[in-house]
Amino acid sequence: MFERRKQLLEALLLTAQEPLSMKQLMQLFEVPACPTARELDELLTQLADECSDRGIELKEVGGGYRFQVKPVYSEAVRKFWASKPLKFSRALLETLSLVAYRQPITRAEIEIIRGVSDSSPLLKTLLEKEWIEVIGRREVPGRPLLYGTTATFLSHFNLKSLEELPPYPEKKSSNHDTSQTSGDAGGKGSSEHSPDPQLCEIMPTPGS
Repeated sequence: MFERRKQLLEALLLTAQEPLSMKQLMQLFEVPACPTARELDELLTQLADECSDRGIELKEVGGGYRFQVKPVYSEAVRKFWASKPLKFSRALLETLSLVAYRQPITRAEIEIIRGVSDSSPLLKTLLEKEWIEVIGRREVPGRPLLYGTTATFLSHFNLKSLEELPPYPEKKSSNHDTSQTSGDAGGKGSSEHSPDPQLCEIMPTPGS
């Protein structure tokens, strides 16, 4: 029974198009033979252990589980399958980094920190990719939208949670933060608000 459950679970995870949550995995089994949460966790642990000498691994990302290429092989696999490397502009990654590290954050706060006048096109692209979402409004005049990252963002960047993000590179020469810009919808950027040069380079490598 245990082996059959494990094989069934492996087959589902290998064919899934996105990470599957524990609740979704439970739905694979019929009620009489449905494992408990503890038993399902044991099945997942054994599947993960069996990948130790294989080119793939079982990874928990964004609240779900998936099989993926191990990081050591991901670049070679990506080059083989991709006709053109998928590249994103520095401005897009910089905006995404600010949302990831300083969420919840408004468009005006992003523009002040980056020293630009309009981030609407970048935010629109990130929303379309479902890497960020509107999570509320800041309670200041005008009630600007607040942005935060999504489970899709975690999955794409191979993260289990935001705690796995690399440390944020704070400037030693500046002590400002977004709390000082809250509600400043009309603020204009300046050189003192320019982000650290490595900000968009510290994002983790996307998962395969």
